[in-house]
Amino acid sequence: MLEVKNVTLKYGDFTAVDDLSFEVEKGEIFGLLGTNGAGKTTTFRTIMGLLYPSSGYVRYEGDFVSYETVDKIGYMIEERSLLTKLTVKDLILYFGQLKNVPVKTILERLDYWLKRFNIVDYKMKKIKELSKGNQQKIQFISALINEPSLLVLDEPFSGLDVINIELFVEVIREYQQKGCTIIFSSHQIDHVESFCERLVVLEKGKSVISGLIKDVKNDFKKHNIKVIADGLDAEKVLGIPGVFGCTKDSKEWTIKIESEDVAPSVFDYIKTLENLRKYDVEQASLSEIFIAKVGKKYEEA
Repeated sequence: MLEVKNVTLKYGDFTAVDDLSFEVEKGEIFGLLGTNGAGKTTTFRTIMGLLYPSSGYVRYEGDFVSYETVDKIGYMIEERSLLTKLTVKDLILYFGQLKNVPVKTILERLDYWLKRFNIVDYKMKKIKELSKGNQQKIQFISALINEPSLLVLDEPFSGLDVINIELFVEVIREYQQKGCTIIFSSHQIDHVESFCERLVVLEKGKSVISGLIKDVKNDFKKHNIKVIADGLDAEKVLGIPGVFGCTKDSKEWTIKIESEDVAPSVFDYIKTLENLRKYDVEQASLSEIFIAKVGKKYEEA
């Protein structure tokens, strides 16, 4: 288990992380979200033992992160940290030996991952010769080469197409099934919603949303109603008490309501329309909740 307890980290008078606490269980994928500058990278570096908190602590499997525990950790950072003049082979040998993995084992694992990611021919190519997407694959391999039990992934899908995102997802799920503890961050919140059961959302170093995603969504009262029907009058819908939005895309209408209690009033109107083909009441997406909560913090600043 990873435990982050009352962590505060300051740079002089600036507080980058402010009294942050959360736990990540073995075999869990945990979401850490926030806008740029919210404190995610500082939190990751503190977990890695690269930064020391001004107060509070971080423990992994009951111990503080040290030279003895860091070999169990794999870290994929948002900014590529690849040595571009090295070949793929030499780079992975370098990272693997930093984690005390035997050379023979590194090369065996490298061959496996190159084949898995469909880049076998790039083994002797220099990093600078690779596309951004293939560099991202190499960075992922560098995080996996020590078979970590704690995996920290900061924007792992950056620069990837849909097919390769699915390949990364498959690998991350496999590590979860092995019992790996995973902390996951992405600006693409739909990935977090599909991956994680629990999350923390940071804004200006503070936690503004935390807990089980299902509870976060239940506590956020606003809902969406998806409608496909002929003759819907948006002005009439907006006139219903508790409705605060009504928009249409190429396929359907989205009606935004303050709470689920408003849905029957909306349905009283919708059922009078011709050719009603869809009427679904849905919870707000995690993306909508993020915008509402973090956007409010910006307005208060």
